[in-house]
Order: sequence, then structure tokens, then C-alpha cells
Amino acid sequence: MKRILMAAAMALLVSHGYAQENAKKVLFVILDGIPADVLDSVATPNIDKISAIGGYTDASMGGEIGGYSETPTISAVGYNSLLTGVWANKHNVWGNSIKNPNYNYWTVFRMLKEADPTKKTAIFSTWLDNRTKLVGANLPATGDFTFDYYFDGMELDTLNFPHEKDRKYIYQIDEAVSKEAARYIQKDGPDMSWMYLEFSDDMGHGFGNSPQMIDGVEKADVQIGRVWEAIQYREKTFGEDWLIVITTDHGRTDDGFGHGGHSPRERATWIVTNSKYTNSHFEGTPQMVDILPSIANHMNLSIPKKIAMELDGTPFIGSVEATALKAELKKGEISMNWESLSKGEKGRVWVSTTNEFKTGGLDNYWLVGEVNLDDKQKKFSLNGTQSEIFKVVLETPSGYLNYWIVK
Repeated sequence: MKRILMAAAMALLVSHGYAQENAKKVLFVILDGIPADVLDSVATPNIDKISAIGGYTDASMGGEIGGYSETPTISAVGYNSLLTGVWANKHNVWGNSIKNPNYNYWTVFRMLKEADPTKKTAIFSTWLDNRTKLVGANLPATGDFTFDYYFDGMELDTLNFPHEKDRKYIYQIDEAVSKEAARYIQKDGPDMSWMYLEFSDDMGHGFGNSPQMIDGVEKADVQIGRVWEAIQYREKTFGEDWLIVITTDHGRTDDGFGHGGHSPRERATWIVTNSKYTNSHFEGTPQMVDILPSIANHMNLSIPKKIAMELDGTPFIGSVEATALKAELKKGEISMNWESLSKGEKGRVWVSTTNEFKTGGLDNYWLVGEVNLDDKQKKFSLNGTQSEIFKVVLETPSGYLNYWIVK
């Protein structure tokens, strides 16, 4: 295992040449299609340097198997689950065609810009659709969100990147993307950035469990080294407080060729971070949707309550009191249970019978009552209330957990 934790002190922070306390920056990276067992078995010295500062953990993609949140282990679906902090039943991306995203579930980039329009954002990507379709840049439905800087679309350039069957041109694009990400981060230090690299997934699809797949991971590690050097330069030169989160979007079938289903290996992902402030949830098996609230905690990003009550993730950075909320309806009563991650804390339970948020509206919640989070459960009567949906929310001192009961 590469799970390593180390403690260290924080430095004075400087941003854009002006002294500021707690100036925060973040880069999140998706290395496509690398199962946890592959990352564990391949030499990745640059990723190891990062995990030695913060940590490594096995993680999961795909929502609740057999439940309303079950989400395909498909690339674009995984990316959007990270970007929005919710599963496919909410963000409505079910495949790589990205037919009809529900932009009422904001991306972390839009959350940042809505909270502070002066913050700078950037994307470095080997797939154009990440910017144009998933984030929905320059679309009225996303509030005309615009990246301050983007570097993508080279997969459409067949002149400079001839599309040979061996897919080596994707590696060349990954190289260009990672070099530009390192250059721009070192020079301009955007507040929030996303780097996406594809080649490792292509090697899996083309060769399965193979030396080519291993080579793809090793190449990705070199590319990680570039952006990590840029981040270290920013921290040393400007005193900025950088968070890097590296993950993958899905695992693979046992033979390594495919993905999309819910076998243990297809769901098996991982997360690496340099954060020194991971909590007990990180030591479990966090999920793809946990990355957004973790980024938000690092950035001190205030998420509007109506959005926070819809998030499916639990932060693995910062304070956390509970996770893994579930609820069940039987004979007019709702039974809730959760995992408690703290001692002596209280929470409140809210319920709604509407889903107006899906179409841009507000849901009406009623307060059920207060709970001791140590109890890990609560049961309450609906007093004859009938509905096609019950949205159950557990409010904790640091945030919200939600679970849907749907017919």
C-alpha cells in the first residue's frame, strides 16, 4: 500500500505578489482508467512524493449498487461526478456522449466563480468535451461560466497529431497538456485548475493487463512530476497553500480491457493528495463525489445551502462528523442510519417530498428533530404523508448528508 501520512507546519502565504494569510490554490488531476491494484504495483516516484506529504487511499466510483444512485463506471460519468459532487441520477451524464447534463447541479468551478468572481480558473485537458460539455463553458445554462485559461482540443488536430491505431498520439497530447499545465501554473498560479490525461485508459482498452498499461502509468507519473514541480515552485516563491488531488475515474474489468459495470475491480479507484489535513473518512474508502467537498474545505469555499444539501459526498479534508447516510421507508416510518466519525456531536434531520431542485427550483423541507450523531440511527413516523420521493437530509456541524427514498 502507498498509504503514508506525514505531519508538517504551514507557511506564510502570498498570492499575486501581495501578502495574504491562507491564500489557497488547488489542482485536481484525473489519470484515466487506472485501477487501484495497478497503481499499487507500478513504480510511481512522483506520485509517491506527493502521498508521502499527504496520503494515499483506496477509493470507489459508482454510487450505491442496486440503489437510486448507481452510476456507470464510465469516463465522462466519473469526471462529472467529481465536478458536481453528485451521482448520475442527479447530474444526468450516463455515458461519454454527454447528451443532456443537468447544469442545475453546479460544477466546483461555477461554485468558485459565483462565490468570488475574481478567482482564476484553468483547464488542461486531452478531451475537449470536458470543458465544452461537462463544465458547460459559455453556456446560458451554466450562467455563462468561462474559464480564465484553457488548453485543450488537440485531439481534433490530425495534422500535428496523426491518428495512428497505436494511439501514441494521445500520449503526445498528454505530454503537451502536462507541459502547458506546469508552465501556466508556475507562471500564473490560477486559483483552481483541472488537468486530465487519457493515455493510460487507451492502453487498457487496447492491450488490457499488459506491459503497455504499465508503461502508460509510468508515463503519467512523469507528467505528474512536472505539475508537482510547478506547485512546489509556487509554494516556495510566493508562499501559496496548494492542494493537489490526483485520482482516476474508474477501474477495469478483470482482463483490463473494459469498464462500465460494477465488479469490484471496475469500482476500485484511488485518491492521492498532499493535504496534511485529511480526516478519518480518508482512512476508509472515500468516493469520487467526496473530492468536491474536500476541495471546497481547502479553499474555504462557501457552498449555498440549497446546493450543499444535494451533494452526495463527504469531505476527507477538514472537519467531519458523519458519513454513509442511508434511509428506508417501512409501514409509514423512515429508518435512518449513518456512520459516526466524532464524539458528542448533535445533528438535525430534515425531510422534503419535492424534487424541484432538479429543474432549478427550491424544495420545501420540514424539520424532523435533533439527533445525537453518536446514536448512528433514528426512526420517525411520516404521519400518513404520501410521496413519490422523500429526500432525507442529516445536518451536521460541518455540513449535510442526504439520501433519497424513491418509488
